[in-house]
Amino acid sequence: MTTKEVWGIYAEDVKHFILSKVKNASITEDILQETFIKVHTKLHTLKDEDKLKLWLFSIARYTILDYFRESKQELAVEDLELEADPEPKEHSEQDCLRGIIKSLPKKYRDPLFLSDIKGLKQQEIANQLKLALPTVKSQIQRARKQIAQGFMDCCGFKMNEDGHLVGEIQDKADCKVCH
Repeated sequence: MTTKEVWGIYAEDVKHFILSKVKNASITEDILQETFIKVHTKLHTLKDEDKLKLWLFSIARYTILDYFRESKQELAVEDLELEADPEPKEHSEQDCLRGIIKSLPKKYRDPLFLSDIKGLKQQEIANQLKLALPTVKSQIQRARKQIAQGFMDCCGFKMNEDGHLVGEIQDKADCKVCH
């Protein structure tokens, strides 16, 4: 799928989502453009097109957070939750991941986001956050380990001998993070 196709399918929905959070049409347009620039530069990294919508709205959500952070305005994380889909959906890894990431301490969440979502180099992250490079590297690795541990604690995943998480998602009622 191309960026143009993603735009054609989702631009209006993303725009309404952004507008519902920033309450300003001009700023909404800017954030929408920034979101789709990020989509354009990272679309090739999306491995499962079934997760496109979730991925796209995550980018929009973090772009909104960037805007509020840069403008020194306050916005509660709860304000950025996606509106519930009208049809019920199955419990997924994304549900758990969202809960695990929200539970990360900010000092780990921010460098992880800048590295793994925005795709910044670790030196750029260190400069932006005004931290030493070894500190940033350590925080990113700790965040990744906490996410893996979260999946083991929450969803009953196990670490195999190659260091990869394996398992199947549990029923939502059995999940300790997103229940």
